[in-house]
Formats: sequence, structure tokens, C-alpha cells
Amino acid sequence: MYASHFGLKELPFTITPDTSFFFAHSSHQEALNTLLVAARSGEGFMKVIGEVGTGKTLLCRKFLGTLDHREFVTAYIPNPYLQPMTLLFAVADELDIKYPQHINQHQLLKLLNRYLINTYAEGKRVLLCLDEAQAIPIETLEGLRLLSNLETERRKLLQVVLFGQPELNARLDNPSIRQLKQRISFACQLSPLSLSEVEFYISHRLAVAGYRGARLFPHKVVKQIYRVSQGIPRLVNILAHKALMAAFGEGARAVSERHVRQAVADTESTQGALTVKARIKRYLTALVSSVAAFGLTLMLSGAPLITGGLV
Repeated sequence: MYASHFGLKELPFTITPDTSFFFAHSSHQEALNTLLVAARSGEGFMKVIGEVGTGKTLLCRKFLGTLDHREFVTAYIPNPYLQPMTLLFAVADELDIKYPQHINQHQLLKLLNRYLINTYAEGKRVLLCLDEAQAIPIETLEGLRLLSNLETERRKLLQVVLFGQPELNARLDNPSIRQLKQRISFACQLSPLSLSEVEFYISHRLAVAGYRGARLFPHKVVKQIYRVSQGIPRLVNILAHKALMAAFGEGARAVSERHVRQAVADTESTQGALTVKARIKRYLTALVSSVAAFGLTLMLSGAPLITGGLV
């Protein structure tokens, strides 16, 4: 791989949510600060909304890692597409609560309630993070609300943070779970990176990966990546990674616009981001090919070709 070629200690643009690469740009830092304040103030429900690839999972892990674990007991469920009873089992497993093999929902809720009360008595709070929350079934969301009913006179015994795509908002608009929506006291919206943030983002990840050389991504290359990715961090990572691979393949010491074009051509999710010039070129190429194919068909069929005007 290209790491040694560019003097890197590790690959800087992987799409796995590694918190050591967390980039505190405006909306992410604001969301992190909001979550920390809300958690420490004992709020019941919190919500973070972001489009695909904007870094929700990375933010979630950063948030969990930032919490003081002398004060918080945390549980993380990455795929909450579960029925209500199965979600209770998942929460119990995350909190390391032991339960008998054959247990009904009432008994499991009693175990969870006892655990929450005992944890509160120890001066700790229990916080549950649900990633990809837009996939949670409606009946499971209602079960989650009932679980959050466990509280003392002063605060909730369980705090819940929902991380999801914009579809989560539509799901929460369902009248059958309007009580849950009313309990969401803090909501954050993750936005794509601006051009200047993409520039800092790329430099930040390179620095974390150990790069200390001359500039790898000239400004015009960054602008090209921004234009194609629309500032979505995951797409920035994919394009930067593939552009570095293309540069490495040529033995180059910096990324050029040609390398980014190669990365775009190799990335299906960016095919809709072609420039107007590229779209016109593709259209004309297709048109010429169609005309040539039509002419060949006429020749093979023996039909006369019209080469002049009307006579």
C-alpha cells in the first residue's frame, strides 16, 4: 500500500469510525458539546440526525469515549432493528445483566429496573446509545419509551441517545409514538463539511496518520474533492484514499486532479457528481456511437444512406 511511499504511519482515509481521527468541525463539535451537557444534566432522550456518511457513528463513539466512566455506565447497540423483547435482551447483554434462559418481558423489565436503581444508588448514570435509529420498528420505539419511564423523583434512571438518518424524524412523527417525540429534549443536526473544512479535514487526518512532508493535496485538488463529495466525510475519505493510490501507482509525490478523476471514475456513489463538461463529453460520445451504429445497421440491411439534401 502507499503508506510508506508517502511517509505515513497508517492509512489516513479509512472509513472505519476511528475516534483518533475525530475532526471537531462546527456541527460535530456543537453536537458533541450538546450531548455532553445533556447527559450530565440527566436528560431522558436525545437525538442526533445526519445524512449517510456524515459521521454519526464516529460521533457516537467519540461521545461514549469522552464520558467519565466513573460517572456513567454506557451501552451501545449498533443495529436496533429489533422487536421490543429482543431490544430488552440486547440492553441487558450490553449492561452485563444476568438473566435465566426462559424469562418473560415482565421479569426482564424488573431485572433492568433493579439494575438501574442499584446503579443510581452507586452514584452512576446509565446511558444507552442506539445507532441507525431510523430502522427501529415503531412498536420497539414505544417499548423504549416505556423502559425510559423508570425514574426517581429527581431524574431519569436511563438516558437514551438516538443516532439516525433524516428518516428517523419521519418515523417519530407517527402519532402512535408522539409521547416519545415529546420527551426528546435535545436534538442535533450534523451537516456536511464546507470547502475550508474539507481542506482542514484532509490535513488533520494526514497529520494524525503521521504525515510530515510537503503538501499532498493542492488547493485545486481539494476543491475538486469537495465539489464531487459535497462535503460528505465518508466520500471525502473514499476519494482521498483512491487518489493517493492512483498517485502511488504513478510514483507521484502529490495528488493531482487527474488522480481525483480516476478516483471518481472508480467510485459508484460519485457518478452523479460529474462536471457539466464531463457530462457533455459523455453525451457527445454516446451520440456519435449511436449514429455510427445506426449507419452500420442501414448498410448491413442494404437500405440506401441519405448523404445529401432533398432533390
